[in-house]
Amino acid sequence: MDPLFTYEGIALTLVELCLWLAFLLLGVLITLMLSRRSHAKQLEKQMAQQRESQALIGDAVKTQLTEMADKQAALQGRLSQFADDTAQRDAHFRESLDSRLSAVSEKVGASIVQTQERNSENLKQLHERLALIDRAQKNIETLSGEVSGLQSLLSNKQSRGAFGEKQMQDLIQNYLPPNGYSFQATLSNGKRVDALIHLPSGQGDVAIDSKFPMEAWRRLTDADNTPAEALAKREFARDMLIHIKAVSEKYIIFGETHDIALLFLPSEAIYAELHANFPEVIEKGFSAKVMIVSPTTFMATLHTMRAVMKDAAMREQAHIIQREVGLMAKDVSLLDERVAKLQTHFNQTSEDMRRIRISTEKITKRADKIEALEMDDKPETSNVANFTASARGLKETGS
Repeated sequence: MDPLFTYEGIALTLVELCLWLAFLLLGVLITLMLSRRSHAKQLEKQMAQQRESQALIGDAVKTQLTEMADKQAALQGRLSQFADDTAQRDAHFRESLDSRLSAVSEKVGASIVQTQERNSENLKQLHERLALIDRAQKNIETLSGEVSGLQSLLSNKQSRGAFGEKQMQDLIQNYLPPNGYSFQATLSNGKRVDALIHLPSGQGDVAIDSKFPMEAWRRLTDADNTPAEALAKREFARDMLIHIKAVSEKYIIFGETHDIALLFLPSEAIYAELHANFPEVIEKGFSAKVMIVSPTTFMATLHTMRAVMKDAAMREQAHIIQREVGLMAKDVSLLDERVAKLQTHFNQTSEDMRRIRISTEKITKRADKIEALEMDDKPETSNVANFTASARGLKETGS
């Protein structure tokens, strides 16, 4: 039973309270009996009253206890209902929470997957771009090495001369036949020329030099837009004229070489600079019979030389060509005669076929006339029938 009230840690139920009151009353009664024996009747009366009051108190206590029990039962019912409601609310809350957590988990999972896919795609693109950057870096490093090698090559005079000479030789080998040129040939004056182009019909060999004053050109490019530019231009023109004069004196020999020599420049930029800003060098080169060529103009010159060589070779082989043409004309005449004979045979065959068709048509007409006659049972009729059958056989044969 639940305690009725609690005071300073002491809990008392209704029964204990009733018992305590009973003991208290009993003590009072014993005290009264001991102290007031003379008043027995009064005590008895009081005790009767007390008994009546105790009975009333007992009835009240029982009523109170009954009410308290009913209230406790009602309270327990409410507590049970509250517990059930709480359990239902907890279950509903757990279900709602689980569903929301599941939805959140799915969204978070999908977001994580999408983020991972985007990150993977970004990483893939990043790797591809890094690979491209690596290849570009390697190409740049390779190009830097090649530029460094080219710079070191051009910084050395001998290597620079070999570079220009190799470029010139490659162009000649690509455009001329092997018997149309020679490299590092020695002339009658003891001078060694870089290349000789052998022109036909005693026109002389064209001498080609592949060296030029590169140091003066580098000084000119370094002095661009500076006060030293005018001096660098004069020095470059002077060195070019000195080199043109040397080529003219060493490589143009009357009766041995062609009356024009070629000065090969392995750079289109130098060639364009000469024609744009140094026309006097070009004019004096023509006067000295030294023609300055770049890789592009040298290719055009080689095309012209190859055409000249080819034309000379054609003229040398003209009699062979004429003889072969004559033989071919005879073969054509013989072929024409044979075709004419074959045409005659075809015409004769056509005529024979026409005559055969005429004969078969006559036989067919006669057979049709025989079939049109009336047949009888006489022996003569059987003979006619035999003749008709023979005619039909001839008709089928002709068909």
